[in-house]
Amino acid sequence: MSIVRSDKPFVLAGRTYQSRLLVGTGKYRDMEETRLAIEASGAEIVTFAVRRTNLGQNPGEPNLLEVLSPERYTFLPNTAGCFDATEAVRTCRLARELLGGHNLVKLEVLADQKTLFPNVIETLKAAEVLVKEGFDVMVYTSDDPIIARQLAEIGVIAVMPLAGLIGTGLGICNPYNLQIILEEAKIPVLVDAGVGTASDATIAMELGCEAVLMNSAIAHAQQPIMMAEAMKHAIVAGRLAYLAGRMPKKLYASASSPLDGLIK
Repeated sequence: MSIVRSDKPFVLAGRTYQSRLLVGTGKYRDMEETRLAIEASGAEIVTFAVRRTNLGQNPGEPNLLEVLSPERYTFLPNTAGCFDATEAVRTCRLARELLGGHNLVKLEVLADQKTLFPNVIETLKAAEVLVKEGFDVMVYTSDDPIIARQLAEIGVIAVMPLAGLIGTGLGICNPYNLQIILEEAKIPVLVDAGVGTASDATIAMELGCEAVLMNSAIAHAQQPIMMAEAMKHAIVAGRLAYLAGRMPKKLYASASSPLDGLIK
């Protein structure tokens, strides 16, 4: 049975975005490389760790707001470096204060330093508090479909299951779990963590993800600005391939041209 898919806009918190690539701002050599890579990526949403980024609270240090204009980009402050719900909620409140009432946040509660795997128990606790306080919460989570369902029931606006551990570049390690999450999802599903190169981003989009968030894959590339542009095209190619629908896989060969009517 063939599946006909029609494209739909990528919408977060009531705002429509053209780019389905979200990028981080950390790990670059300097602020200028950050700016150039993000421009090359075509991303409209940029994420940053509130606890590690100067937004003006540290005079005399490089200020992200001087490099990336909030009029051009949607900022997605995240709670990277938080290891419990209390810490994460406090960090989101700080971000809202620093950004003048900004409600869009990425919730990230980590279990340990070695794996940077999400602590889902603390993540669920923090999500409940933040949603009640009026935040638009996007959540870094495991690839567990049950947890993704529970987060959606709490009222988050997007779930962001990891494809691989943060910063590993291992690619899409869990396509089958992602497929289950995507089948059940009533809110956007974005791959977050694990992408290493353009083909990984394309696979995520071919699976049906709404978008992909990445940082290390671009910032740690030998040529980050060139990789940022590659990722821009990979996201578009993957989305188009998903909408087009791939050919069925077959065990045996099938000639591209018909064999009937050959000259003998």
